[in-house]
Amino acid sequence: MHELEEQNIRLRATEQAIDTSSASGKAFLDMLGVFAEFETRLRQERQREGIVRAKTRGVYKGRKPTARAKSQQVIDLTMAGLTREAVASQLGIGKASVYRILKAWRLQRPDAILPGERVKPLSSNSETDRTMIAP
Repeated sequence: MHELEEQNIRLRATEQAIDTSSASGKAFLDMLGVFAEFETRLRQERQREGIVRAKTRGVYKGRKPTARAKSQQVIDLTMAGLTREAVASQLGIGKASVYRILKAWRLQRPDAILPGERVKPLSSNSETDRTMIAP
């Protein structure tokens, strides 16, 4: 609010008796902000309490994981040779989700190579020294 005061910008509501050029108008506007924040926090508290009650009853499961439910499709399309962008577009998920799914898959199968990966030559220090770079 300090920046606005420095620029001599004031709010004057024609329908309400709010004029920030006066002390009472500024105080009224500040109080509106306090009450708005109070209402927001009350709503958040009620929401959290409702979620806790729903979880204890076994009703609340949270948001369904949309991308992870398509993990096998991501692997299949990647193995079929589609680019990461094409897989994301075809399945209606984000590219980051595709990369996350492929990373998890690779961690379970360190010797497997996915189409589109570039593999560093094996060094003498380690047989599994690889870097995944997607097209």
